[in-house]
Amino acid sequence: MVILTKEQQQEAANSGLWLPQLERDACGVGFVCSIKGTTSSKIMSDARTMLERMAHRGACGCDNDSGDGAGVLTAIPDDLYRKSVKEQDGSDLPPLGQYATGILFLEEESYKQAKEAFQDLARACGLRVIAWRKLGTNRECIGEEAKKTEPLIRQVFVSADYAESDPAKFERSVYLLRKQAVNSMTKQEVVCYVCSLSTSTIVYKGQFNTHQLFKYYDDLTNPEYQTHLALVHSRFSTNTFPSWNRAQPNRILAHNGEINTLRGNINLMRAREGVMKSKHYRDDLQKLFPIVEEGLTDSGCLDNVMEFLVRAGGRSLPEAAMTMVPEAWEKDDDMSTEKKHFYRWAAMSMEPWDGPALLAFSDGRYIGAILDRNGLRPARYYLTDDDHLYLSSEVGVNDIPIESVVKKVCLRGREKRNASIIETCGTASLKNGKDDEIWMSAVMLLSITQANSMGRLGRGN
Repeated sequence: MVILTKEQQQEAANSGLWLPQLERDACGVGFVCSIKGTTSSKIMSDARTMLERMAHRGACGCDNDSGDGAGVLTAIPDDLYRKSVKEQDGSDLPPLGQYATGILFLEEESYKQAKEAFQDLARACGLRVIAWRKLGTNRECIGEEAKKTEPLIRQVFVSADYAESDPAKFERSVYLLRKQAVNSMTKQEVVCYVCSLSTSTIVYKGQFNTHQLFKYYDDLTNPEYQTHLALVHSRFSTNTFPSWNRAQPNRILAHNGEINTLRGNINLMRAREGVMKSKHYRDDLQKLFPIVEEGLTDSGCLDNVMEFLVRAGGRSLPEAAMTMVPEAWEKDDDMSTEKKHFYRWAAMSMEPWDGPALLAFSDGRYIGAILDRNGLRPARYYLTDDDHLYLSSEVGVNDIPIESVVKKVCLRGREKRNASIIETCGTASLKNGKDDEIWMSAVMLLSITQANSMGRLGRGN
């Protein structure tokens, strides 16, 4: 594996046999969470152990030190950021939920231009940038190949006057800014990759092997980094040139497997853009296009569409997952009538994104996982007596005393696609009636939501 610059990748695409549209990922995926939404540093410690023990699921570079990519998605550690921003910038962050934050990959040469362009886009979206934060990093721990393309990394914080009074509008504006930052700056040929931009989650990732991620970012080993969930990913790319941007998790999901129907899925999404309407975005809907951005892997394309369904389509995360990766439902005599009705409706609105896949996803409120209709990418989970849940693509990634295990399940094959964990923690978290029963029976799902602006976390309603 050799890491190429952006110019070298373009040359390879133009003159070589490599086809960017055939990018694939086959990786290690897992998450740790508190099903009661209790934040702790233990979640991060266990997530680190899980990731490092999936080193065999990631690829190694020709220098034996650069990986295909590794990353972690967590809830926003509000106390840590509040203290750091005050020390660096002298600014006070609004209450949790009234600001959005994300990590940007920039270039030294165009940093000032990218920063000004981002602030202009924020104003155009009705937002204001309240702070820029320089992250503590340790480049000595990464490989020589990864150093050649190491980006300038900054964290941005944005808010709006209406963030408290109209949180739904604020969320829409944040998503609009995220899409605009990628699409507009690409046209201007200004490097600005937005790892994530959210009011509830943050993504740390890069061109690492599994042992380098937590050493590179100082935040991740800070005892003040408190979270109730952590989703990790170790990348093994197929038919691809690795890059910092292609590391996972993406903005809403992490993926092990491949999407075999990718070209058709992308073409149909582009075709739908011409007939889409939104009562909330109205004329601004066009600014969200293209929904599937250029130069992404199959996992990136999947993430773009799932993010669009949740942020712009008004769907819950489990509904979006079921729509995109449905079960083999038509001839399943054991499936409930209600769920079949949902799948029949979903099939008329979107074709399946098909192929062997384990998807783990989170938007800060929900965290869950789903297999493809044939269960070709297995997953295992453990639920412990301290209300922590461990899910991963293999066994043995965490040392869990057997006496503390309340339930454990191996998900594989069609008959095991629907995880029985729903009975243990899902039904305790979701009590909205029949519809939620349908979601829970198809997706291994936890509902974790912010209880109030002070940042305490509780179960969803």
